This record gives sequence, structure tokens and C-alpha cells, in this order.
Amino acid sequence: MTIDRRDFLKTATAGAAMSLGGVTPLATGLLSPRGTPVKRREGQAPDFVVIGAGTFGMWTALNLVRLGATVTVVDAYGPANSRSTSGGETRGVRSSYGDRPHGLQWVYWADEAIRRWTQWDEEGSELLLPRVFFQTGDLIMREEMEPYLEDTVAHWDTVGIEYETLGPDEIARRWPWINPEGITTALYEPGAGVVRARRAIESVATRFTHEGGEIRIARASLGGQNGGRLDDIVLDGEESLSGSTFIFALGPWFPKFFPELMGKRLMIPIGYVFYFGIQDSRWMYPNMPSYGVPGCTGWPALPPDHRGFRVRTGGKAGDDPDTSDRWADLESHDSPRRIIERYFPDLIGAPIAETRACHYELGPGGNFLVDKHPDFENVWLAGSGSAEAFKQGPVLGEYIAKRVMGLDDQPQLAEGFALPEEEFEDDFFERAARRDTTARRDSVRSG
Repeated sequence: MTIDRRDFLKTATAGAAMSLGGVTPLATGLLSPRGTPVKRREGQAPDFVVIGAGTFGMWTALNLVRLGATVTVVDAYGPANSRSTSGGETRGVRSSYGDRPHGLQWVYWADEAIRRWTQWDEEGSELLLPRVFFQTGDLIMREEMEPYLEDTVAHWDTVGIEYETLGPDEIARRWPWINPEGITTALYEPGAGVVRARRAIESVATRFTHEGGEIRIARASLGGQNGGRLDDIVLDGEESLSGSTFIFALGPWFPKFFPELMGKRLMIPIGYVFYFGIQDSRWMYPNMPSYGVPGCTGWPALPPDHRGFRVRTGGKAGDDPDTSDRWADLESHDSPRRIIERYFPDLIGAPIAETRACHYELGPGGNFLVDKHPDFENVWLAGSGSAEAFKQGPVLGEYIAKRVMGLDDQPQLAEGFALPEEEFEDDFFERAARRDTTARRDSVRSG
């Protein structure tokens, strides 16, 4: 008797899931490799084709391989490229989501993601992969208690996250180089940290190929269709690539690839990051926590790169992610310098050593998107990172992989990740662009 390989995959992985005794992936995870990689026959179409090699795409692809599937990842520029949302130098990992209607679920995932980032480094060291996660702690400072802080504390109490409530005197005692003037309340999450983002995605891609996956550098377009199924995609306008299931993890390219479906369901603003040149170790890990103040997040310089002291402020309305300039123009430099003057006066006059700019994606509901394409039974959409997906990548990728393989053990989350019915209004993007222009002009005048 012969068994179809797809049926074998479903049976084998379902059995593996049952053997966990009903424990959710938040408590177990697929971070470690599972057995011998599946090797495809010459000319065999992969089980899954993942289009997009960012956080959503690479973590999903790695987890699919570890569930026993054959997987090919396609990306126009390659994993961790400078155009990608996941290609920046650093990303913060914290669990303070009191400002989100789905914040409690994100807190659970972020807390588990921190554990998995630590485990990733422990396992990666055996493969000589670079360290990517640094536990800096995260300090949120405000002039008064506000609903965001109150709801964050309530979430932390529910989940059991360790935290401290600090006043200005304690801030000044622990970090004398932070100016706490006007600050009355601060929350400190000691378990939070910062990830070297580009290196992290590179290391996920390395382990993915090491464990049997394939990465193709090519620009994809939709290929043949048969009823409600997509037969293949076309690479660079020439070669066809078939697969059983296709997962589009396109990040800011979603509106370009699916203009009718995603054109009004996703905003792709550009955020600016500045790295200030530093002269002493106060501004380096582990002497300084990551921080959040109104309108800004940042953190200390991390080894071994030592890019500098990181300040992220504002941004502007998005443009074409293929052609947009990825640097912060001079008009945008005043805002981070005001943050330095207000909270870190010892850095006044420090040079801007480097700037970064990347698109990120915002959906109408502010949550992630993990859902089937409404026109194809074998096409999935994964994205709408809301500037928070990278932090939760190790958990998010496992969830998506199990979902597309029919092994979803958290069905209660599907509704929150559904393709939103609501769309942004027709003039929303024009109004956003006008607000951006006005804010930038006022910033220059006030500076």
C-alpha cells in the first residue's frame, strides 16, 4: 500500500502534536530542529512556497521545515536586505502592550519570544552563529500615569511578567546620565531586550537552508490558476515555480502585489532611526536600558557592532518600497536631537554616526494578518506587522506554520488575525501625507 506524502505529513505532524499532551506552543515550541531534514527528489515541487524572506516569511519557513515539509523561499532581494522591514540593525523586544486592544495576547507571545530568543542564541553558538539577543531591560518614562501604563501593568500582572515601578529619584540613582526632570512614573521590564535584527534574519536563513530549505533570489508574480487554486508563481518573468501551498509574506510590498485586495488595507509609512556616536561606556550595553518616551524609543549601543546610541522618532508617509530612499534627510534630524537634549543631555553635540529608514506596515485593526486569500484555497497571507512582528517572530512563525498545515492549536486567535473587512478611507493617505509635511515643517521651525 502506498501513502500519499501529503497525507503522511499531516498524520506524522498531527501525531507529534498529540504527543505534546495538549500543551500549547507557548509552552513547547519548535525552536530546536526536529529529526532529519526532508530531502526532495530532483524536480519535485515543494510542499510550500513562501514569498518574502522577512520575519514572517523566514520564521514560518523554518518552522515548516521542522514540521517535515519541503519549503522554498523566494525573495526579490534576499533575507535581511536593506529594503526589508526586517533588515534594520536592531529591534527592541518588550511586552508592554497596554495601548493595544489585543495587547494581552501580544504580551503572552512577547514573553515567550524573549525566552526563545535566548534559546536561539544558546543553540546558535554551537553552529558558530553570532549572538543576536541582548537583555537590556526596558524603561518606559512618562510625566504622569496614563491608561497605556495602567493597562500594561494589568497585562503584566495577569501574565506574571516581572516589572518595577520607578520614580524620578530611583531613575537618577540607577542611571545618573538620564534626566528624569518632569517624569513622575516609569515602568521597568528587566527581561526585555534588543535583537540585532539583520544578523537574526541571516541566522534564521542559515539554519533554514542547513535543515533542508531552499532560498531563491528572484522577483515573483502570480502564475497559472485553476479554479480556486494557484498552480505556480513566475520568477523574474520567465521560470515557473509550482507548489502545493503558497504563503505570501510581502511586508510593505503587499499593496503592490495585490493592489485591489491590500491597497486600502495597509499603510506603509517610513520610520527613521538615528545612531549617535558615543564616547564612553554609559551609553553601551549593559550599562543602559532600552527606553521609551513619548514619540520615541531607543537603546544603548550593542556589541560587537557598536553602531551607537539609538533614537527612533517619527517618520513620514510611505512610498514605493522598491524605490524609496532609505536614509533620514536633514529636515528629520531636529526631532532626535530634541530627545537627546530633553532626556540625555550629556550627549548634546554628539554626532549622528548613522541613519536608517524602513517601511513598516499598519492595518486598520493594528493586529497581524494571517489568513487565506479570499480567491485562492491554497494561498495564505501573512503580514501587517504593525512595527511589532519582529519581536515576536520566533512564536509568530510557529503559529503560522501550524496554521497552514492544519495543526492550529490556538483556534481562538484566528478571528483576530483575519483579513480585515474595513479599509482606510480614500483620502486617508492624502491627509496622512499632509500631516507629515506640516509636522516636518513645524519641527524645523521649532528647532
